[in-house]
Amino acid sequence: MGDLPAVIVSGIVSGSAYALLALGIVIIFRSTDTVNFAIGDIGTLAVFMTATMIAAGLPIWLGLIAAIVIAGLLGIITERTLIRPLGHSRNYVFIALVVTIGLGLLIHAGIFVGWGTRPQAFPVLIEGTVKMFGIALTWNKILAAGIAAVAMIAIAWFFKKTPFGIAMRATADDPVAARMVGIDSGRVAAIAWFLGCGIAAIASFFLAADTSLNPNLTLSPLFRAFAGVFLGGLTSMAGAVIGGFTIGVLDNVAGRYISASYRDTMVFAIIVLVLFIRPAGVLGAGRKERV
Repeated sequence: MGDLPAVIVSGIVSGSAYALLALGIVIIFRSTDTVNFAIGDIGTLAVFMTATMIAAGLPIWLGLIAAIVIAGLLGIITERTLIRPLGHSRNYVFIALVVTIGLGLLIHAGIFVGWGTRPQAFPVLIEGTVKMFGIALTWNKILAAGIAAVAMIAIAWFFKKTPFGIAMRATADDPVAARMVGIDSGRVAAIAWFLGCGIAAIASFFLAADTSLNPNLTLSPLFRAFAGVFLGGLTSMAGAVIGGFTIGVLDNVAGRYISASYRDTMVFAIIVLVLFIRPAGVLGAGRKERV
């Protein structure tokens, strides 16, 4: 157990991608009651499009910004064309869930057609490694964790301090009352989808730099991000972030001290245990059904 600090640090760094994806999922869910299963594929598509621009000469830093903007715009288009027309019928949540799953499959197939199935090399923002607690971590991974932290702090500030962020929180808490005081719910939904998908692009960008760019880039991380969401609470942005980092640490601890073959089993066994005790998640609040 002497290497536990190193395992924890590595887990936190790896968990930054899970935390970003989890945060994007919760932002969209709280604003539009939609569990966006396509968020990972939207982020992946944005990075593939950005990779083409980088290959044509776009600087890597501008590539990150381009990926965020592209994913955000794809999110707005998705909300406007596929989610908003559904209205708020009794089966809205289920229908929207199926729609986003279908969208993810279509995007996945589109990536296959446009870029092929083979992994592609993707440039890193910063080269080199550094040792922490006896383990070597790439500067790119550390930078990813740092940018993830900054993004999360910026989102927290936006929702707590800016008028529009407060309006988005009000819409999430009571959409009927928000409409009565003149808050444009359509605009709130568009901004939420832009933010959620843009954050997913950040996670996808650094995942590609850390491994390689491939159509299944966010498949496993999204699986863990949803675990973090359920652990922290589907209605809590802070809970989603903490849950994502926790999953990263649990994943590493289970793989190091139990077995790499059972790391998923151990992580989700702990989550199921937590949800038995607190179904809404550690920081989640019970939801009121609309009638």
